Amino acid sequence: MIDLHYWPTPNGKKVTILLEECGMPYRVVPCNIGRGDQFTDDFLRICPNNRMPAMVDHDPVDGGAPISVFESGAIMMYIAEKAGQFYPQDVRERYAVNQWVMWQMANQGPKSGECGHFRRLKDSEGDQSYAVRRFTDEVNRMYGVLNNRLYESRYLAGDEYTIADMICYPWTVNWAGQGQDIAEFRHFRRWFDELGERPAVQRGMAVGSDMSNDFSTLSDEEKVALRKMLYNQRARPAPDA
Repeated sequence: MIDLHYWPTPNGKKVTILLEECGMPYRVVPCNIGRGDQFTDDFLRICPNNRMPAMVDHDPVDGGAPISVFESGAIMMYIAEKAGQFYPQDVRERYAVNQWVMWQMANQGPKSGECGHFRRLKDSEGDQSYAVRRFTDEVNRMYGVLNNRLYESRYLAGDEYTIADMICYPWTVNWAGQGQDIAEFRHFRRWFDELGERPAVQRGMAVGSDMSNDFSTLSDEEKVALRKMLYNQRARPAPDA
């Protein structure tokens, strides 16, 4: 059984899509990032980067002690390799997948996250117009990268549906909130619509739909404290500091 420490964000949903596609049993362990669960000692033992998702496999293939993995790309590689699905064994095909997994982790995810952050922030922290324009344009470039690739092939890594597609899809669902018009990207739109019709994708995207935080109930002081905890993190001291 896999324990998935999870909150319903794009980074969490990419993993639940894969688990649903593989039909692999798993248990969701809520990690409420709006409440600060990612900073607890228990969570940091499996994810030193204090970011979800993280997973613990209690039944690894070597029959040994449980294995914990953090970072969504590494988690997806682990699950797909264990399941023997959606992750080719051929070296050329596998690295066609790997490069798109790395692209998502290094480019699409971080830039889309920054885009969302500054577009939500608006001017509450001063003039954000440059940051909004910078990251909205960069996300637009990312859609162009996807569109041009999907002009060449049915899926991101070639003719077969793989974890490369699953890892990218959840970050595209909020295209409108990212300031994009996907009518500009017809090859991407074909892929986007196809993936959205897959039952396992729908199930994976729905995980945690009952998880939420009502920030409207917080006092102004609580909101300030929450923002400080989430947005302006600095290095955690080592235990011997």
